[in-house]
Amino acid sequence: MSSMSSVAGLSKYITTLPKTKFSIIGMLVLSFLLGSVIYLIDLIPNTGIIEDFFAGGLFGLAVFGFTSIMSGALNQQVISVLHGINLKIKHSMFLSALSMTILGIVVILGCVISQIFKVDIFLNSMLFGCVLIYGFNTLVFWTTSKVRFSIAAITGLIQPALILSMYTLITFLFIDTSFLGPEILQITIKAIVAAVIFVMAIYTFITVIASPFNKNLGIGALDLLSLFIAHMNEGSNSLEGLFENMSEAIETIVTFISFKTENGIKALFISPSVHPGPLGDLGGSNMPTILANKFDHFTMVAHGPSTHDFNPIAVSEIDKVEASVRRGLEKVEYSPSASKFIRYNSEKANIGVQFFNKGMVILSTFAPEAVDDIEFGVGLTMMAQSRSRCHVKDSIIVDCHNSFSEESGEVLPGNAEVFQLIDVIDTINPDQNKYDIKIGCYEDNMGALNKHDGIGESGIKTMIVEVDNQRTAYVLFDSNNMEIGFRQEIIDAVSDLDIDEIEVMTTDTHTVNTISRGYNPVGIVKRPEIIKFVRLSIQEALLDLEKVEVGTGTEKIKNLNTFGPKNSTELISTISSVVAVSRIIAPVLLITALLIVFVWLFYGGL
Repeated sequence: MSSMSSVAGLSKYITTLPKTKFSIIGMLVLSFLLGSVIYLIDLIPNTGIIEDFFAGGLFGLAVFGFTSIMSGALNQQVISVLHGINLKIKHSMFLSALSMTILGIVVILGCVISQIFKVDIFLNSMLFGCVLIYGFNTLVFWTTSKVRFSIAAITGLIQPALILSMYTLITFLFIDTSFLGPEILQITIKAIVAAVIFVMAIYTFITVIASPFNKNLGIGALDLLSLFIAHMNEGSNSLEGLFENMSEAIETIVTFISFKTENGIKALFISPSVHPGPLGDLGGSNMPTILANKFDHFTMVAHGPSTHDFNPIAVSEIDKVEASVRRGLEKVEYSPSASKFIRYNSEKANIGVQFFNKGMVILSTFAPEAVDDIEFGVGLTMMAQSRSRCHVKDSIIVDCHNSFSEESGEVLPGNAEVFQLIDVIDTINPDQNKYDIKIGCYEDNMGALNKHDGIGESGIKTMIVEVDNQRTAYVLFDSNNMEIGFRQEIIDAVSDLDIDEIEVMTTDTHTVNTISRGYNPVGIVKRPEIIKFVRLSIQEALLDLEKVEVGTGTEKIKNLNTFGPKNSTELISTISSVVAVSRIIAPVLLITALLIVFVWLFYGGL
């Protein structure tokens, strides 16, 4: 599994929150039940069960429910007015509901302990719970809303302040009129000191873990987190602006095959050494669809040799890939000659080879073994090796990206897989007979399926290549890899169709990585439905067969702004170090602060 893919996998922790009305209804119901339980545990002695249930329920509604709903509305307004991001009304209401639940659990535990040990710690429990939710709210606002700590700390006070104020009012009016006086001043001071202790522990923790991002990458950790959440929740591309601060301009290449009839280009098969990442719609994540849509004819954008180091930092960088392809198309020489499709293998490495005019395509896969991206340097070696052995002008290397497990690793210099690829290229027979060529094309966005099923915007694209009565199906899913074993299942499922060979590929689009699984290769779900689309696409492409001329090309892409090897590695190592340090600092610092707060509230005297 690649390091950057591990970061992309963090998207699995982003989840869809309930609608506002469900949070509000939940707070009303839960607050009533919390109040009833508190009273039934005997907050007010010598009263009946029915009276406790309804009186406690009203107490809970007033103290916990109404105040939490008010805070949900106020929090969202305050953050919005102060130019914070991400906190929509449904997020704010859910946060208030969650905080209310935390407070309710703490108070109920306090009531239980009061009954068991015959001590009155109800108020202490209320204060301790309010300090907890104050710190929790402050942490959420500060880390996700792109606001200053002072604003987050002030906004975080709203819910506990409303709850304590309502409790004071209810107590004075209906329970204990002696509550006001010197005692309320003592309680206020204790609460303020406890809140300051806990929130400063949170401030210290976040400051410590954020400092490596500023030092190593020149970016704010909280900006990174806030903008990442904004992208996941709203599709905002503001995070690309942050990436610009750590981008690196590189030179890479794009290779392609062009098929034309007397009416012009019929189809393009493009393999850019540019990685379609990092995730969602950021950078080049949707490159296979965006690049294909820039051309007026059928266009397949396969996965060329590249890793997350070659992720474009902005969608606009894809224009440079398009420009390079168009420059290359102006130089293409066409002829109606191609060879048959032949497979070769060496240990785990398997390739499918077909010659087109003065070039060749190599479809590389390690299936049924699980492997991730082929690194650019390895791809260049494959190109040089195949051009030298086969005496061709262009070698179009395709990483079929069709056999994945969570243990999949990239093919990097020094890996055994590199030498297996070199060895298998050495077995290619360069002296292949050439024949006239026909192709047929078909594409379907697979509208019944979506990113939750591992299918990106372009769905499926199929091209049938017919040479000397041999028909080969090039099937390309707009997906991020393929569940291990599914490739063979597809091959077996179409064996009865009028084709002789088939290879199944994925584009490696990272638009499908924005859901709960994080990793989302095609074939985890709905295999029968997907196979039906494959069969249909092959049948329709066969009906589209017509004679064409073919040419190939290789073109440099200059000044492509990407994450780059240095910054990509730095980002991963920084995140890894922060995670490692957090596992030690977080429990030590925050638990110590909570213990101090607990002792201060329950045993401190004023």
